[in-house]
Amino acid sequence: MSALRGLALLLLLQAAGEALVQLAGLSLPGPVLGLLLLLLALRIEALRAPVAAIAQLLLGHLSLLFVPVGVGVITHLELLDRHGLKLLAVILVSTLLGLAATAALLRALLPAGERDAEEAAPAGPGAG
Repeated sequence: MSALRGLALLLLLQAAGEALVQLAGLSLPGPVLGLLLLLLALRIEALRAPVAAIAQLLLGHLSLLFVPVGVGVITHLELLDRHGLKLLAVILVSTLLGLAATAALLRALLPAGERDAEEAAPAGPGAG
């Protein structure tokens, strides 16, 4: 029951984001604004448990969300045949850039004390 409340909350916030974008004429995807609303809503303690319940459920079945994408790729095999190497290069480069940007952002957002502790910590279980 808690997961259903969480799902309802997620859908409600997404709809609110879509409505705000349409009403304000913003050039921002509605789900992104809904995600920002969710971030604000998670400050309310009573809303955290339902959202956590639906998040666990969705993450447990995350692989099912890739089925439509896989079917879409199969229906466009001729595009993969023509541009496969270029697509692979773009995916690899963008993945590496995404990882580097995430690491730089995390490093910038970590408080200085935690950052120093991370750098001083041993590298692995056998190190030290």
